[in-house]
Amino acid sequence: MGALVWDKVVHEHQGWRLVTCIWLHAGVVHLLANMLSLVLIGLRLEQQFGYMRIGIIYLVSGIGGSVLSSLFIRNSISVGASGALFGLLGAMLSELFTNWTIYTNKAAALVTLLIVIAINLAIGILPHVDNFAHIGGFLTGFLLGFIFLMRPHYGWMQRYVLPSSVKYTSKKYLAYQWILLAVASVLAVIGFAVGLSMLFRGVNANERCHWCHYLSCIPTSRWTCGN
Repeated sequence: MGALVWDKVVHEHQGWRLVTCIWLHAGVVHLLANMLSLVLIGLRLEQQFGYMRIGIIYLVSGIGGSVLSSLFIRNSISVGASGALFGLLGAMLSELFTNWTIYTNKAAALVTLLIVIAINLAIGILPHVDNFAHIGGFLTGFLLGFIFLMRPHYGWMQRYVLPSSVKYTSKKYLAYQWILLAVASVLAVIGFAVGLSMLFRGVNANERCHWCHYLSCIPTSRWTCGN
């Protein structure tokens, strides 16, 4: 029905499943949990940056999560918008970094965001949770945040309210913002190119990284992890 299935994506050339799986869910509870998260995370971002930029980050992050998931998980079906949601979390983090000068409580905002991200990633080590989709979506959104969510720095935004005796820079964006944008753009293109190439060549990423499977599930006395 459009879920992410490695065999169908690679051997039956159904690459469209990398996109359609984002819109499917494994039940009502799964759907409601993700939509509640989308409201809590996406509402503020969309109000500040508009639906177009946030929509692009959401969709591309979901695809990034699907690609990484397919590289590591071959024997399970995966559905859900979690990768796209983690992309929004990643974008919030990079937005904080690239727009650092306009925030007042920088440390509090950074610590709070890191705690939220860590808790959600930790939940992903439970069985039947596709944490590779979470990680792939987060990394994609983190890079896209530098590209799409750059805002004018504090000095530029305050230029009309500062006293005439106070000098301000005429540059709308600072040099480090452009550097972060350039680096993130290159990494995003390379990441997608390498990931898609490996996927459609049938590469099993577990053979390249023998410990990475622990990122998605850690076996304990209470449960075991499938392949």
